[in-house]
Amino acid sequence: MAHAVTEAVHTGEHLLVQAGTGTGKSLAYLVPALATGKRVVVTTATLALQAQLVNHDLPRLVEAVAPVLGRTPTFALLKGRHHYACLARLEPGVADEDEGLFDTDTQWLGAAGKLTQQVTRVREWAQESDTGDRADLDPGVDDNAWRQVSMPARECVGAARCPFGEDCFAEAARAKARQADIVVTNHSLLAVDLLSARHIVPEHALLVVDEAHELTDRVTSAAQAELTAELISRAGRRLRAFVDEKLRDDVEGSADLLERTLDGMRTGRLERLPEPLYDALFLVDASARAALEALGGEVGPDEADAVKRNQAKQSLTGLVDTVERLLQQSDHDVAWLAREDRRPPALHVAPLSVSAALGSGLFRDRVVVAASATLALGGRFNTVARSLGLEVEYGRTPDTNDVRPVEPPEPDDDDSDVQPPPRWRALDVGSPFDYPKQGILYVASRLPKPGMSGLSDAAQRELIELVTAAGGRALGLFSSRKAATTAAEALRAATDLPVLLQGDDSIHLLVRRFREEPQTCLLGVASLWQGVDVPGDACQLVVIDRLPFPRPDEPLTAARSKAVDDAGGSGFMAVSVPAAAIRLAQGAGRLIRAAGDRGVVAVLDPRLHNARYGEFIRRTLPPFWYTTSPDVVRGALTRLHDTAVTTSASA
Repeated sequence: MAHAVTEAVHTGEHLLVQAGTGTGKSLAYLVPALATGKRVVVTTATLALQAQLVNHDLPRLVEAVAPVLGRTPTFALLKGRHHYACLARLEPGVADEDEGLFDTDTQWLGAAGKLTQQVTRVREWAQESDTGDRADLDPGVDDNAWRQVSMPARECVGAARCPFGEDCFAEAARAKARQADIVVTNHSLLAVDLLSARHIVPEHALLVVDEAHELTDRVTSAAQAELTAELISRAGRRLRAFVDEKLRDDVEGSADLLERTLDGMRTGRLERLPEPLYDALFLVDASARAALEALGGEVGPDEADAVKRNQAKQSLTGLVDTVERLLQQSDHDVAWLAREDRRPPALHVAPLSVSAALGSGLFRDRVVVAASATLALGGRFNTVARSLGLEVEYGRTPDTNDVRPVEPPEPDDDDSDVQPPPRWRALDVGSPFDYPKQGILYVASRLPKPGMSGLSDAAQRELIELVTAAGGRALGLFSSRKAATTAAEALRAATDLPVLLQGDDSIHLLVRRFREEPQTCLLGVASLWQGVDVPGDACQLVVIDRLPFPRPDEPLTAARSKAVDDAGGSGFMAVSVPAAAIRLAQGAGRLIRAAGDRGVVAVLDPRLHNARYGEFIRRTLPPFWYTTSPDVVRGALTRLHDTAVTTSASA
């Protein structure tokens, strides 16, 4: 992998690398990155990997290469603005009205008093902090308190227009990044950079996208906009000191109309805007534009109430942009109405696809190395390459281990504006683990197809038999909270094993107990599918209740599937199956984390064996020894349990 990254830098060809757990892929891209002598940006999907790079890998590496390079390379961590305390928000009188954040009476009862205490503590800490980074605040504060003292990027007026711009923590972090050899950031900030003409991340020659399978989702999220009546009302409240009462009432009145309109609508995708909603959005647009015009032009940082006036302008500009996208009803956007627990109804709009934006922005003027443990879906790289904007329809589609470039088409002399697709190659570096000897993939092919009502009685019995044979030591990954809860109740009723359920405590504490307490079972959803790293005997069984297809009624999934269907393809095979394959591979990857690990991945969904797409998904998983025999897998689990008990007793 290190040689392939080096060659990519020299040839200018982009590189997709599948590198599994234990390959040391971070060192494989960091070493040649430092050898380039040019600035390199590394982006990750998770805070855990970001922390590993900055706190562990890079400090050791720069010290090791210093004698070779004749200097000690530098590195910096770059985060989004909301990770840093905002001096403007911390200034008394600048925060939103009616928040009461800086009331000195800390004897309030309940949440309001706690919020005031936390914000006051952040204010005092910020006066002494060198970074303003939330990660450096110890003890920390809850999310609600941090929202009061940080500034979302969409509301920031910019350093040039802010009276606190010269001392801004976020700007200081960016300035440090511009001087560093290696900049570590995250996919979300990279996505914002791509969508804003690349002016946030400093210029660089090499971009390494680690955990690259997450990038398209993060770019989609960054390009997504939300509109609620509360957002409009908040914009109206910010106008109080700057426009006449009628304009302010018009904005807040449009919020009331939108709220009443949304209350009478069903959730789901909006292929076309209903007339009442169109009229309500038109009124929001008109009132916001009128208020913007009344606010006037640019506001200098030395003017009175500069921060508040600029925040009012930013809020209105964001509203106008979102409403305009909704009113356009573009075929390239997907709009929907959503209702979440304890939240008012919200309109969302997101791009149908981000591959074009990635193709035109991600690969321009730099070499890109995209790395992940799950890039070769079904054993091939073409699905991920398409999602990243690499035009694989030209030339061959690279197979696994194919490191030759895809040849672009010759440009047409009559159409000089047509740009050839980026040149790229793909590489699977394999794994240091002997998966066929270390692990078993068991599919319960005799079980009924999973329904929508949770965990079936037959699946519960299968789960109990597997966990009993393993003597616990099981990580259960479930498709819904209902299924996880049902599984926990079944195991607690049928066994004496300790059973931990996600939600009973923080993820960190649950994983620690699972790691440290023998024969414990840990069951959960969502976040447990990635990031759980428990090598050794504590995790010898990973149970997955069903193939993790995205919900068919999820608006973006449904819209993307329909677009493929309308073009003559299969939306299910093009959209849902690859998504399930990536997620299942991430879940199955929780089993083997070290060379001495042994165990079983058990999938209680017979479609992985019986359905026509089952083989494609199985080829995406590590190459475990495969069986559908319950007797064989229970015998293997019993032997593993006996060995673990004997080893523990002798230790």
